[in-house]
Amino acid sequence: MIKTKIFAIGFAVALAAGMTAGSADAADGEKVWNKCKACHTLTAQNRVGPGLAGSVGRKCGSAKGYKYGKGYQKACDKGFTLDEAFLMDYLKDPSKKLSAVAGKKVRSKMAFKLKKEDQRKAVIAFLKSK
Repeated sequence: MIKTKIFAIGFAVALAAGMTAGSADAADGEKVWNKCKACHTLTAQNRVGPGLAGSVGRKCGSAKGYKYGKGYQKACDKGFTLDEAFLMDYLKDPSKKLSAVAGKKVRSKMAFKLKKEDQRKAVIAFLKSK
């Protein structure tokens, strides 16, 4: 009986810690976002890069009024959405991911890379919250 109660308390604490960690990801992502906001906004307004409001889950190449690069358009022609799996690879190395999707070597206008997996996860969590 005591072991069951201890397990239940431990499980509840672990569950609560997991929820906090998920929230921390978005909070950490806001810090990572500072690297992105020189070229992107969290609205529909475009800058050097497209506005990223609602970008997670968005169809490739669908930011209104933004002129995508040829490499990005070639990849978009294959059809994909900006889901979490795509963004994890794209943010690590944009040109490499676009080349893999397009089936031939293409270059992304986005030269910036997020090499650290935890930073990519955090910024995606942050973008999902916007």
